[in-house]
Order: sequence, then structure tokens, then C-alpha cells
Amino acid sequence: MKKKRKEKRYLAAVLALAGLLSVGAAGCGGGAGTKNAAGGITMESAADTAAAEAPAEAYEEDVYNDAGAVASEEGIEPVAQNGRKLIKTVRLEMQTKEFDVLMEGLRKKIQEMDGYIENSAVWGNSYNYTSTRSSEYTVRVPANRLDEFIEVVGGLGNVTYKSESVEDVTLQYVDVESRQKALETEQTRLLELLEKADNLEDLLTIESRLSEVRYELENFGSQKRLLDNQIEYSTVHLSVTEVERITEVGKKTFFQEIAERFSNSLYNVGMGLREFVIVVVGSLPVLAVWAAVIALVVLVLRRVFYNKNTKNTERKGRWGKKTPEDAGRTPDEKNGGNS
Repeated sequence: MKKKRKEKRYLAAVLALAGLLSVGAAGCGGGAGTKNAAGGITMESAADTAAAEAPAEAYEEDVYNDAGAVASEEGIEPVAQNGRKLIKTVRLEMQTKEFDVLMEGLRKKIQEMDGYIENSAVWGNSYNYTSTRSSEYTVRVPANRLDEFIEVVGGLGNVTYKSESVEDVTLQYVDVESRQKALETEQTRLLELLEKADNLEDLLTIESRLSEVRYELENFGSQKRLLDNQIEYSTVHLSVTEVERITEVGKKTFFQEIAERFSNSLYNVGMGLREFVIVVVGSLPVLAVWAAVIALVVLVLRRVFYNKNTKNTERKGRWGKKTPEDAGRTPDEKNGGNS
């Protein structure tokens, strides 16, 4: 009987410590304790007893200081610089006169570096003469080959904008790992207790906690896999625009700026005339249709007015026409000889 009570006390202690390990279990101790049917020990009193009787190695929690070091029972263990977990992101904006060549070179380089295209969009044939096609790519490349990729892609076109950002997730990564290991240890001990459980209440309690542990393990596992992917593969946001003239970058002298402004003005005038000719020539079919409609309307109107004028002339001719008898008569005679 004494041995059985001891096992009950140990089970209660492990379950109490499991509550401390669980994420978000801070409010669990406020409820009333559950009485064990065989030993008569409540969960609250078992937690107090476990604090004094549980072995020190039953639970070991890692904490972190502001400098990014890991603290454990053995003391402070600083994280090595080369072991830091960094997420790198690069943003590039480029111009090119050979859009298809750049896109083909980009795809080949991504394949050579064992990277992949996460998102892509291409649109083109704009009415704006300064650009015809554009594209947006989100590329993932191995972090250890990021600099090489940026250098090669930068040589394919004219880079007009570049930004780089680095996010240090070392503490977050170590926190996820430590919680995962603690949950795995708890899961192992719960499985051992499950084999020794000799009543239904203990069996249900252990299985309930085991389900929670497994759910939390899956959650932390997903977080770790996401972090691993972001750390091992850097992200490059690439924007490419096809242009007819490349924008010169870098510092220019006073006379270079004047020459560039003058050249741009001539270019804009020439392109404006070009656009005008393109619009006119391209609109010839529409203009021809409208010209035919207008000509038809004019012909109809002229015909209508011509017929109207002809009728008016004939009518006037009938009213003012002289008979042969009136040809030799004077006005007085036409009026009846009255003077």
C-alpha cells in the first residue's frame, strides 16, 4: 500500500511539473484540485510536495539574457557569432533593354544555385514609350550563395535601387528548440507513466496531457521548420523594367548634368513626334471611316439643298414668265390702259 501511494505521489508530481512546462498554462493553478481516488491526494497538494521531492534533473528551463546568451545550470553559454540564426532579405530594382535575355539568364542562375521562384508576375506592352514590359519576382536562394547571386544578377541589367536587411532570430530559434526538447522529455515520461497506470482516472489524465503535449510539439515543430527555411534560403525581391534608355547612376559634374538634361529634352521631343505619327498612322482606318461618313452626309445635304433651290427657281420662272401677247405691250397697256 505504501509503494502504491508513493507511485501516486510521483505521478501527481510529474503532472504538476508538466503544467509548468506547457505554454500558456499560467492560469491552470487557480482551479480546485482533483482528488485521486486511490491515494486521496489532490493535484494542488501534490504540486507542493513535488517542489520539495522532485529531482533537480526533472526539469531544466533555459533563459536568455539581453546579450543573446543562453543561461543554464552550468552557467552562461554565449552564442557563437558564426552560429547566429540570420534571415536575409534583399530588394533590387533594375532596368534593361533586353528583357527576354535578362529573364532567361535569371532563371538559369536560379537553377544553378538550387534556388526557386516563390512568386512571379510579368506584364507588358504599355502605351508609355518609356517602358514596354515589367516583371516582379520573389526569389529564394541559399543564404551562403546570396552575394554571388546578387553580383551575377546585377551584371545582367542596370541596378537603380538596392536594399539589404538582416533579422537576427537566434533567441527565437533557441527558445523554440528548448521548448521542443522539454516537451519531448515530458512526452517520454508520460508514456512511461501511461504503461504503469492502474486505474481509469490516471489513464484519462495522462492521455489528456499527452494529447496537449503532442499538439504543442507539432506547433513548435512547424515554427522551427519555418525558421529553418527562412534562415537557409534568403529572399530576393526583384523588379525588372524594360526601357529604351538606361538611367545613368552615380554622381555627375555640372556640365554632365547639362548635357544629360539637353539630351533628355531632345529625346522627349523626338519621342513626342514619334508618338504623334504613330497615333495618326495607326488611326487611319478610323479616320477613313469618319471621312466616308462625313462625305456621305455632305453629299446628301448638297443634294437636298440643290433640289430645293431648283424647285424655287422653277416656281419663280412660272410667276414671272411673259406671254407672246404681252411681249409688245407697254406697262400701261398691261395695266388696262389706265394712266
